[in-house]
Amino acid sequence: MNNFILLILCFVIGMLLRRLKRMPDNAPATLNSFIIHVSLPALTLLYIHQLHISADVFLEVAMAWLVFGLSAGFFWLMGRWLHLKRGTTGALMLLGGLGNTSFVGVPMVEAFYGHSGIPTAIVIDQLGSFFVLSVLGITVAGIYSSGRPTAAEIVKRIVLFPPFIALAIALLLIPIEYADWFAAILKRLSDTLAPLALLSVGMQLRLGHIADHKRYLALGLVFKLVLAPLAIYLLYVQVLGAHGQAIQVTLFEAAMPPMIAAAIVANQHDLDTPLVNLMVAVGIMLSFITLGGWWYVLGAV
Repeated sequence: MNNFILLILCFVIGMLLRRLKRMPDNAPATLNSFIIHVSLPALTLLYIHQLHISADVFLEVAMAWLVFGLSAGFFWLMGRWLHLKRGTTGALMLLGGLGNTSFVGVPMVEAFYGHSGIPTAIVIDQLGSFFVLSVLGITVAGIYSSGRPTAAEIVKRIVLFPPFIALAIALLLIPIEYADWFAAILKRLSDTLAPLALLSVGMQLRLGHIADHKRYLALGLVFKLVLAPLAIYLLYVQVLGAHGQAIQVTLFEAAMPPMIAAAIVANQHDLDTPLVNLMVAVGIMLSFITLGGWWYVLGAV
């Protein structure tokens, strides 16, 4: 419950700071830069180091990659059919393909499946969602940004993306035990991600934009909260016959609302910022309802 209170509180504080003009206009960009260069790398270095990788995590990790692939294909088709702007198409791909598997996902998993479900959630978040963001997310953001970078420039962005660098370092450091003081510092720095990211989204959020974006907002959230997890459910349960708590948690994570970090990347690349922020805010609020429905459906898996 504390996590949900924090989510709502940071949204409200961000909106109030904007309305009261207590922060400079470039404050969201500054916060986003700190998140990308400090908070996300700290989170990656901390939690990847704690993972115990084995063969049975393949389906758990693959889910995040499959959802992003489905999102990219679905919104590419929608973009051509509906004649969407490039920035809008890219925003829908990013926010529809990347779920909030950490700050909403982990507490939701604990609430519905207990502490035993958390290791699966962490594996999905770190080797799935954040890895996808660092590679495919940056690629899509680069392709659909206004600058239209070359393939070499996109590769350069991926390689120099701070969370990607942190991921590579964290994998190399798995055999090495962290000093207590170092782990404590990483924990403090990683804890800044949720409040700062939500504060930034709140400062950029314009609820008045809902009317202008309701069509694409509905399209993006129906895909992320309903269609994408349904596709994974059909593949994993009906086709592959997978079952058990780890699979339940995996499917539950597939139904999470759009990722906050994906919104930060989308905003940095100017991908329809109003739509991006609405998808995060409205998606989190709607997910309190849709996740309960998915938990009920997955009870038989």
